[in-house]
Amino acid sequence: MFAEMRAALGITKPTDILDHIYSLPPAEQEAAQEKIRAIERTAMASQKAQPGLVQLMDYLDSRGIPKGICTRNFDAPVEHLLTTFLPTSKFHPVVTREFRPPKPDPAGILHIASTWAHDNGGSNLIMVGDSIDDMTAGFRAGAATVLLINEVNEHLAEHQHTDLVVRRLDELIGVLENGFEGRVEGGEESVDAKGLVKEALEK
Repeated sequence: MFAEMRAALGITKPTDILDHIYSLPPAEQEAAQEKIRAIERTAMASQKAQPGLVQLMDYLDSRGIPKGICTRNFDAPVEHLLTTFLPTSKFHPVVTREFRPPKPDPAGILHIASTWAHDNGGSNLIMVGDSIDDMTAGFRAGAATVLLINEVNEHLAEHQHTDLVVRRLDELIGVLENGFEGRVEGGEESVDAKGLVKEALEK
């Protein structure tokens, strides 16, 4: 929906949507935000769950592994997703675009880490997403980053901020059971995902 949002705001692709809105005079910001919210509300009607979403959440829930959300959307689409597809799965905290600064700044992920009492930032977290903002925010927070790849974002597979690529969310079940080799600034690093599961179970 990014192209539609930029068209509604009259901005070009290199311009960050939220940066543009926050740069407007205060009197104009709410009108701009409402244009974006209207597009998101329309998209909610055709919202679908990613393949493997329910299976992955069932796996995490069965092991008591905490889950949070860090998104640049506003709260209504997030609530729609959760109540429609994951009514029994709990996420806390849920960081929406009202939290500033937004991704790609790592502040939202570090807030999640702090809420979960992780004293060493995001180093015990796995950030899963489908955009450069997701990968960069996770990388800057010190988290392992997993790209959910598609035909639009496949160029990010080799990005220095991407540790691992999956095509379905439930592929992460095997990753969490067995661990994986991730990349950090071009160097190889072993990510002990199994250890993260063990740590979650011990808390």
